[in-house]
Amino acid sequence: MSSVVRCLLFLVIVNSTGKAVKKNILFIIVDDLRPALGCYNDVNAHTPHINALAKKSVVFKHAFAQQALCAPSRNSFLTSRRPDSIRLYDFYSYWRETAGNFTTLPQYFKQNGYHTMSIGKIFHPGISSNYSDDQPYSWSEEPFHPPTEQYRDSPVCHGTSGQPGRNLICPVSVELQPGKSLPDLQSLEAAKKFLREKREEPFLLAVGFHKPHIPLKFPREYLGYHPLASIKVPVNHIRTPTLPTVAWNPWTDIRRRDDIASLNVSFPFGPMPGWSLGEHGEWSKYSNFEVSVRVPLIIHVPGITDVPDYVKTNEVPNSSVHPSISNAIVELVDIFPTLVELSEAGDLLQQCPDTERQPTLCTEGVSLAPLIYKAGWKGKFTTRKKAAFSQYPRPGMYPTLKPNSDKPHLSQIEYMGYSLRTHTHRYTEWVYFQKQIFQPDWTKVVARELYDHTIDPLEDLNLADRPQLHDLVHMLSAQLHAGWRHSLATE
Repeated sequence: MSSVVRCLLFLVIVNSTGKAVKKNILFIIVDDLRPALGCYNDVNAHTPHINALAKKSVVFKHAFAQQALCAPSRNSFLTSRRPDSIRLYDFYSYWRETAGNFTTLPQYFKQNGYHTMSIGKIFHPGISSNYSDDQPYSWSEEPFHPPTEQYRDSPVCHGTSGQPGRNLICPVSVELQPGKSLPDLQSLEAAKKFLREKREEPFLLAVGFHKPHIPLKFPREYLGYHPLASIKVPVNHIRTPTLPTVAWNPWTDIRRRDDIASLNVSFPFGPMPGWSLGEHGEWSKYSNFEVSVRVPLIIHVPGITDVPDYVKTNEVPNSSVHPSISNAIVELVDIFPTLVELSEAGDLLQQCPDTERQPTLCTEGVSLAPLIYKAGWKGKFTTRKKAAFSQYPRPGMYPTLKPNSDKPHLSQIEYMGYSLRTHTHRYTEWVYFQKQIFQPDWTKVVARELYDHTIDPLEDLNLADRPQLHDLVHMLSAQLHAGWRHSLATE
């Protein structure tokens, strides 16, 4: 069984319309999926179709989300603004009303002549997107939500008691489900129907799949792809003593599931018997760990990424082409400017100024087009990042159910964990957060984390208190305080 503590997967496919310069865009988002894919060398994964696409694409090995929580992360990458710019770290507000009337990725393409369509979970539903998926701004027609999503938490899972329940792990017979289907199957059919339709204008189709977001409700036959005997569990499935309590997320989301509740796991640090696949003894996202903020990112551009530099003749079949791997540090805020440049839909996005938060059209990321086009890129410079930045809020120093340590409201936030990921280290400072002015107080650091990825890629050993590493901590702290703009380097 795969551990599901990831935020987002992106597959971006750009195709020529055959009539104009503008290109069609298929933008696929998979909720809560970490790089548990064969093309990312995950031995437990059975992902043949994604692997096949990866062979014709650029696979970014070091892509990071800006906050490991669905609504803030979607708000961030769909506006290309970081959480501290949007000033929303929870589910409970609509950014246009509380933060700024920022232009979204689909809104930009709609304003530049594209037909934009949303299928499934793109914006987070509910108040986070004004109960409308950000209509009428972002989409050319009414977004599609699968009808069976209304049965998301229905008691249809069978456990040891023999009674139907609301379980975390929930293999089902699809034909016996309410509506005789599952949400992602209905979204898939809706996407295929859209792609079969003929239209004059170029399109941006965004398809958001719900799984592996909990509950893990899936067709029973999928169990055959993951026999338990073949599953390899991580070696770091216990809480380490060097981990600060403020960094711990007590996986409150799955404790309410019937199968997990029946285990009577003590709160907040009790181990989950029989459920030892979570690194650090953790489950779910809600943290700054690598397994929570690192995401898969695959970009396919026909005629570019499927003809890599090392393929010298047209005689080499696509099936034998290996993925083009990028080890550059990239972030989800880079998606918006990348799609703008790849599609040539309109003016390129300029970097947002550091002196204001006005809802002008700008980006807090950089375009990845130079990394994709490589030597054939028509531009002059390539901007590379020295580090990626993520953050996560906490209501207190110790894990709590009320307020919820995993999902605190804005008014409950007392501390913010700011995390910096370089090519070799992850450094995190937990600081007092001045929520009235949305700023950290760097003079009030309550905990630090330092992980050396050259010797500890699983982030098991917190080295922040080692006296011999004082200079390194000081250097990384200064880089973290300086912010993302100061970690850009132009080649």
